[in-house]
Amino acid sequence: MAEQKATVKIRQVASAAGRYKDQRQTLIGLKLNKIGRVSILQDTPAVRGMIKKVGHLVVVEGN
Repeated sequence: MAEQKATVKIRQVASAAGRYKDQRQTLIGLKLNKIGRVSILQDTPAVRGMIKKVGHLVVVEGN
């Protein structure tokens, strides 16, 4: 059987308006760009770093 990859579910809770361009681009990289959008991504160190960068704009939800 194939090993199941760990995932992380994130939801955007604040607007990217008025934020630095790199934070807006990070949200787009996380497949988020509007309040309320939810994205389920593989739990990798790169994704965790992106979440940390925009942690004030997103919430990590349980899977």
